[in-house]
Amino acid sequence: MFVSIDPVSPAPVVVLAARDEYADRAWLPPARHWPQQPRLLGGLDLLAGGTWLAVRPGSEAAGPRLGCILNGFGRPADPAGRLSRGELPLLAAAGDGLDDRDWERYDPFHLVTAEPGLVAVLSWNGTGLTRQTLGPGLHGIINDGMEGTAGHRTSSQRASRMMAARLAHFRPRLASAPRPAPALGPAAGADTPTDRAWGEWSVIADGDGLDRTDPAALVQHRDFGDGRVWATTSLSLVALGPAGVRYDFNPAPGNAAWHHVETAGPAG
Repeated sequence: MFVSIDPVSPAPVVVLAARDEYADRAWLPPARHWPQQPRLLGGLDLLAGGTWLAVRPGSEAAGPRLGCILNGFGRPADPAGRLSRGELPLLAAAGDGLDDRDWERYDPFHLVTAEPGLVAVLSWNGTGLTRQTLGPGLHGIINDGMEGTAGHRTSSQRASRMMAARLAHFRPRLASAPRPAPALGPAAGADTPTDRAWGEWSVIADGDGLDRTDPAALVQHRDFGDGRVWATTSLSLVALGPAGVRYDFNPAPGNAAWHHVETAGPAG
């Protein structure tokens, strides 16, 4: 996941998020899937009922927010009482519910919460909770934490090398490309295709020409045998600003077209 912060831009927060998951884990594309949270948009994980990324488009009553989660490393939760991490992006995007959680019931994670004036990362390693506020610039967040520097990181040298290679390739590529500032809000940009709204970022995000088995690949495909395939199953580009959000989604990186996610909906 990459987050670009520019406080003077009309879109102060720009997010590129890739979802890596076992390819046979069923899900639905972004929509308002949660009747108890009708303002929130996100992809639905059909196994656990939560999401990996949730967006609140914003209204006169409440500004735009985003919640996005990455799996972390550390001590896992007791299976008898484990809660799904997929509920946390919903709570983060809704703007409540993160002060009194029983964190020991969650497996390790890194939870990114963003609004136009503040981006923070909440990390849980199974024994301790840390919070970081991000300043202006381009930030890379991986399963090994902010810029790969979490106290608890993977014990797999292969996985560690792959994550480091991903950062090493895509950080300079995104940093050297013009920073996108798409039109924001439910009435702005719906007729503007992703490539025009996001420029080079949409091309870089969709693989940047790397083979899916390249250690640095953002769009991955790893066949572990016995039908177990680990892959990048979707990509999201989200911009947040005082005027609202722009949300684009790719349901099959490298094989499908980006599309704009309609953000008009319930007020409040």
